[in-house]
Amino acid sequence: MTLDRDAAAFIARARGRLEKADLHPRLRQVGRVEEVGDGVAHVSGLPKTRLDELLRFDDGTLGLAIRIGETELGCILLSEGAGIRAGGAVEGTGDIARVPVGPGLLGRVVSPIGAPLDGGAPIEAERNDPVERPAPGIVERELVTEPLLTGITVIDAMIPLGRGQRQLIIGDRKTGKTTLAIDTIINQRDSDVICIYAAIGQKASTVARVVDAVRRHGAMERCVFVVGSADASPGAQWLTPYAACSIAEYFRDRGQHALLILDDLTKHAITYRQLSLLLRNPPGREAYPGDVFYLHARLLERAAKLSDANGGGSLTALPIAETQAGNLTAFIPTNLISITDGQVYLEPKLFYEGQKPAVNVGMSVSRVGGKTQAKAIKSLADSLKLDYAQFLELEVFTRFGSMVDERTEKKIAHGRRLRSILAQPEYAPLPLSLQVTLLLAVAEGCLDDLPLSVMPDFRKRLAERLPQELPRAAQAIDETGALSEEVRGQLLTLIRDCLSGLAPEADD
Repeated sequence: MTLDRDAAAFIARARGRLEKADLHPRLRQVGRVEEVGDGVAHVSGLPKTRLDELLRFDDGTLGLAIRIGETELGCILLSEGAGIRAGGAVEGTGDIARVPVGPGLLGRVVSPIGAPLDGGAPIEAERNDPVERPAPGIVERELVTEPLLTGITVIDAMIPLGRGQRQLIIGDRKTGKTTLAIDTIINQRDSDVICIYAAIGQKASTVARVVDAVRRHGAMERCVFVVGSADASPGAQWLTPYAACSIAEYFRDRGQHALLILDDLTKHAITYRQLSLLLRNPPGREAYPGDVFYLHARLLERAAKLSDANGGGSLTALPIAETQAGNLTAFIPTNLISITDGQVYLEPKLFYEGQKPAVNVGMSVSRVGGKTQAKAIKSLADSLKLDYAQFLELEVFTRFGSMVDERTEKKIAHGRRLRSILAQPEYAPLPLSLQVTLLLAVAEGCLDDLPLSVMPDFRKRLAERLPQELPRAAQAIDETGALSEEVRGQLLTLIRDCLSGLAPEADD
């Protein structure tokens, strides 16, 4: 009797489940893997698949269809896909690649599909946004008028950036490109800018160094790190900048300000070339596919300053590109220079001479930021770039041992003090008030008789005494970006006090 009751209860539960189950016919598109290897797969039997649609293989691996043919389609794998074999099943999902976005990503290190890489809890996302989104239209944008301070004097004074700008950081390998980007992130610790760093094909040790530097010196709780490291699949590396841009757009569309670092797009283009050749796309110049320009143009166009009607948020992009032996005319560098609003060129010669950051002022330009520059710096740096360029030309002649007149000698001495002011160590961005004070000291000629050997002592003394003795003046400059005559006089008095006790004369 007990057995009969148990059987009856089981039948009743099974009948209830069957009544609730959705037993209507469903259409599934199932194809077959023809070839797989090196991060790509060729698939047949999916005639209704759309471009950029996600595919799911029988081992759970996701792929992205980026080439559609008459009988076959080519897709890139978003993970290693070790379990995929020729002849295996694959089906279309009807969806596109998405990434989780929201405040839950702040302070986290994630993969391009939103999986945590920092050993923390699963990401609590507000929603999942497409990694590919159209750029804002012209009517949705506003003029770039707000400054984005990097804390790097040579950039803020001569190559200023604005919120919503796209500024390329370009230079040879090991010239300080990533360090420049890290300093910019660290300088946002006291601002309202949220930073998103995209590591594309970078070594794990490099990514760890970046995260550690921001954790020690910056505001980690307002940063997101999207990592497609060198040991990740090529598809994940390709997806990384688009996923990072979607995460940054979430904050921009809420009326906030975001900074996106893309490190670096040269590796991204190389990865795309590899995938395209494996998918048998026709090669073009330097074996890159014909749409490599569009690859980066559609990404960087998403950086913008939105109008007040659209929330007033901004997304500033700092893409990084690597050159070979300083060749700015190579295919990818010229593409990126034409897409962006200016470039910061880091020269190996300056780097090896010890001038860091090694910014070549003559070959660097900001096509937007001059309109956003803080008034305090603009009043001091009007002719700074020209004076510095003239000094560099004059200094070349002195290396040949030629005689120079007294006026030229003074210009060279003045330029060397300026160059010393523009140098600064890594992970130590300067507040606007200190930058203004240093530039004021150079502009007024207060440092022309100061030996270069004691310049570090002067800078250290000034950095310590400015916030202690003139806190209101420093705060006024940092908050308003303006320099009144009263504050100017106070700063000059402090500069002269800091100079007292230092050696007045010495040979250069």
